[in-house]
Amino acid sequence: MVRKTITIVTTILIFVFSCYLFSQQPKHKGKFIEYKNEFWEEIHKSTEEYWKQPEKKKPRFIVDFDGLALPKSKDEFKYYWHNEPRSQGATGTCWSFSTTSFYESEIYRLTGKKVKLSEMFTVYWEYVEKARYFVETRGESFFGEGSEPNAVRRIWKKYGIVPLDVYQGKLPGQKFYDHTKMFNEMSEFLKSVKNNKYWNEEFVVNTIKSILNRYMGEPPQNFVFENKTYTPKSFLSDYLKLNLDDYVDFMSLLEKPYYSKVKFDVQDNWWHDSTYYNIPLDVFMEVIKNSIKKGSTLVIGGDVSEPGIVSHQEVAIVPTFDIPSEYIDENARQMRFSNNTTADDHGVHLVGYKVDTTGKMWFLIKDSGSGSFNGNNKGYYFYHEDYVKLKMLTYTIHKEFVRDIIREFK
Repeated sequence: MVRKTITIVTTILIFVFSCYLFSQQPKHKGKFIEYKNEFWEEIHKSTEEYWKQPEKKKPRFIVDFDGLALPKSKDEFKYYWHNEPRSQGATGTCWSFSTTSFYESEIYRLTGKKVKLSEMFTVYWEYVEKARYFVETRGESFFGEGSEPNAVRRIWKKYGIVPLDVYQGKLPGQKFYDHTKMFNEMSEFLKSVKNNKYWNEEFVVNTIKSILNRYMGEPPQNFVFENKTYTPKSFLSDYLKLNLDDYVDFMSLLEKPYYSKVKFDVQDNWWHDSTYYNIPLDVFMEVIKNSIKKGSTLVIGGDVSEPGIVSHQEVAIVPTFDIPSEYIDENARQMRFSNNTTADDHGVHLVGYKVDTTGKMWFLIKDSGSGSFNGNNKGYYFYHEDYVKLKMLTYTIHKEFVRDIIREFK
């Protein structure tokens, strides 16, 4: 009993003494600091350096342009009205930039109105439609950043279009477009949908929209333009007054019957459009030359990964060490498409032309790709007609410039 009493008294004394000590200590305050772990950083840096493989830069083989007579300025060309070039940034949206530019020029040609439209409005809804089709095909359709010029018509018919000032499609303070993180997030989500066989269209589409909204902003349902309220669809019909059914797409490949409407069999034609007018190569080139002389621009697509196209020189030619000019024909063109050395990898807007001293034509090309901003003529290239003949696969044009050709189709 005595021992128990001593233990209790001792405990009380310890508690009282502890309270006295703590009462004498100053109170601690908290603050925020930047986290640092210098040794971890040293470990991380050392590990990165240890495992990093030495970078091997393989030199690119290109044409030696020294001594060649080449265009130097867009002012050497006869060209038609178009808005100033804009960069597509780190995105695969050349199809929207080039085709939007083309329709802007068409609106001016037909109505005299100068308007700058939003490329990213179309891109937003194209991603939505890709996701919808991904569900419909149970994950068998291609989901990528690219598309085709006629996708713009399809999207505008369904969703309309808005001016650039109404929808920029990027976040505040963002200088250049960059869809890297956004696209990866959408791709990973769709992979999980496929892996789990969760084919709920409403859920998938709404999730894709929520991702797009975070990175691009939500497109407007209505807006005010020149003191009048429009929806995207009424802006297209009532203000722009552009009849999208007046536009057609042409291609020239031996693998399909000429003078037939066929499918352009490339990955970016993900919805399997089969309304391309396939024509012989000579006719294909005649349409381009005659139309640009008569005042029509064109949106064209094809391959831009060649030794004869160099951004700092701003030109695209076919070098003789590839194939001499006189041998460029439908067989040379088809061979390159069949063996994948010609790919459908870029869309541009053909806005002007000039004829050189040999009688050959050069085309002024408005380009949203990064390479076109490296030279003196920011946002432009100069394509030789041989390059277009060999490497450009399709174009879009107004029916009024090709009515005679369309009549020859079955």
